[in-house]
Amino acid sequence: MINLATIAHKYHVMFEQRYGKKLQAKHHYALKQIIACHTPAAGAMLYHCGDCHEDKTLLPSCGHRHCPSCQHKCNSHWLAMQQQKLLPLDYYLATFTLPAQLRPFVWSHQKWAYQAMFLAAKETLDAFFKNDKKLGECNGLVAVLHTHSRQLDFHPHVHFIVPAGGLNKSKTCWLTKTGKYLFTADNLAKVFRGKFIAMMKDASYYLPSKTPSEWNADCEYVGKGNEALTYLARYLYRGVISENNILALENDEVSFQYKDSKSKTFKTITEHACKFLWRVIQHVLPKGFRRARNYGFLHGNAKATLKRLQLQLNVNLPPLQPVIKKPVCCDKCHQPMELYLMRIANKIILDGTR
Repeated sequence: MINLATIAHKYHVMFEQRYGKKLQAKHHYALKQIIACHTPAAGAMLYHCGDCHEDKTLLPSCGHRHCPSCQHKCNSHWLAMQQQKLLPLDYYLATFTLPAQLRPFVWSHQKWAYQAMFLAAKETLDAFFKNDKKLGECNGLVAVLHTHSRQLDFHPHVHFIVPAGGLNKSKTCWLTKTGKYLFTADNLAKVFRGKFIAMMKDASYYLPSKTPSEWNADCEYVGKGNEALTYLARYLYRGVISENNILALENDEVSFQYKDSKSKTFKTITEHACKFLWRVIQHVLPKGFRRARNYGFLHGNAKATLKRLQLQLNVNLPPLQPVIKKPVCCDKCHQPMELYLMRIANKIILDGTR
């Protein structure tokens, strides 16, 4: 396995020379953080053993949400919290994709475009719930933005985990739709297209020429929702590629693998290290932008509604297990050690000098 930080450290100067005109401040910052991850540049944590008086120094992670070596616990915590909100019914994965002709516009207006994608897709699903007599119009949706294809090309799209049920307008009655069909994908795409284009016009943006009249959407049955949540959690906090998929670094070329969506087999791409770095770094999100969102009765402000639903549907949730952090143990006597000094990026965070 090849570490992304190793590639970034070795080629960042050449990379910035080749792609400097495309790079924004967020890209430079992400690259700097990934290079510093688990090195003295990220800081240091000093531990002391009270039994045998040995000392140990550990190097912290960078904590950047696009670093594949970081935030494993954030992924696990998000997944566990979402699983606590699942209801005993069928779920669907609705996906809304922008056509290739719009990608240059999205790249130049990322914060606005990503926000508009979320809003247009949510309003589309809300309209379909409202117009379906078998569904209550008050729904609960989990939404996640992905900006990459399996080959890591720029391919912005939003996923929604959609329950086959909802509350009526007065929120007093729960309605469930049975069967393996929820909404027609072509109809979802048409409404989503209309809403997104209307938002562009309202913001005084012009639709690029040759933008197709037919856009892509999908609405796939995903069972009870667990597998879809696990899939969406995979790229929430740890960048767009697992380091297990970086196969080799030889003669300035990186080889990485991806799973082809049609053949379901792994394929390999080999290219110059700088081009590979661009594939990864281009997906850094605008500062402060939330990739994952909850809507309806899954929103943080609707906890009482969700709790009432769970009671009504006889949902027995196992208690959420607290994450127990393993103590740092002494290499000599194997007893837990005490953290007495923490320095993060040249700032002293904790100083319990002995």
